[in-house]
Amino acid sequence: MPTESATLIDIVIHTTPKGASPVLKGLLGVPAGNGPWPAVVVVHEVFGIEGEMRKQVAHLASLGYLALMPDLYSSGGMRKCLVSTMKAMRSGTGRAFLDIDAARQFLVDRPDATGAVGVIGFCMGGGFALMTASSSGFNAAASNYGMLPTNPDDVLAGACPVIGSYGLRDGSLKGAVATLEQSLTRHRVIHDLKEYPNAGHAFMNEAAAGPAWFRPVARVMNMKPDPDAAADAWARIDTFFREHLGQPRV
Repeated sequence: MPTESATLIDIVIHTTPKGASPVLKGLLGVPAGNGPWPAVVVVHEVFGIEGEMRKQVAHLASLGYLALMPDLYSSGGMRKCLVSTMKAMRSGTGRAFLDIDAARQFLVDRPDATGAVGVIGFCMGGGFALMTASSSGFNAAASNYGMLPTNPDDVLAGACPVIGSYGLRDGSLKGAVATLEQSLTRHRVIHDLKEYPNAGHAFMNEAAAGPAWFRPVARVMNMKPDPDAAADAWARIDTFFREHLGQPRV
């Protein structure tokens, strides 16, 4: 992934809404040049802001998007926050959603942003991207192998344009694309969904992520990089975001 035209900055957001993380950490990717740029809130996978997620932020910034990945584990780390964060994703309420919205507002308020904001997520973050697609403020949403809402017909009513990328060999998300297609079509939501026949879960990462104890689960989910599928997914996402967020300056 290209990183030469992006600057990564570890930031702290102190002004957050009530119920959000009082001190919200994050990773900001700033494109080269002066902007203004369309912005994207990037929601990390279950392991937090690790090396692979930093690469995804850098890649978005290199494409010309002002990209901010909020640390959903800011208030205690992964061990303390994982369960509550996953519960929030499933229920549609909780601190994680307030943190995501705080990140969105941070981007909107920047003078180098155009005002158009998308949301993109990976793994757990892909689930959040789908859950926030109907919230006010997002102009496009990208879910990469994200878990579907328990009630997709209700959650996706009135959603912004959605692009989704999934792997056919992902044992944890069998039938997800067909279900998502039905819901988005039923609600007449603009969408672009693709299931890659040789890809599994987390195929857009360049290397395996997660601790050693996770390896058996990773095998079930066929978690491994697929460079060809990743390149195609990124090309589709960039085209989709350019259409719905505006042309970035690169």
